[in-house]
Amino acid sequence: MAITKELQIGKIEVVGGWNVQVATDTIIKEDGTEISRSRHRHVLNPDSDISKEATEVQAIANAVWTDTVKANYKTWKESKER
Repeated sequence: MAITKELQIGKIEVVGGWNVQVATDTIIKEDGTEISRSRHRHVLNPDSDISKEATEVQAIANAVWTDTVKANYKTWKESKER
């Protein structure tokens, strides 16, 4: 009886113009048959460190986070900190 655990990206979405939302599924299998699945979500902003994210996530974030988007996010963030 072999129990395995897999992490799989279930969904990557761009929300609100600059947020990249990532849904990751944790899949538990017994002898190759899925017995459990749970989903975890996290959100990345243009100032997030994406170096440890999956390559698919990095590619989308880098495509979405243009210099203009980064500048707009920075302006928005600074306005909220006042």
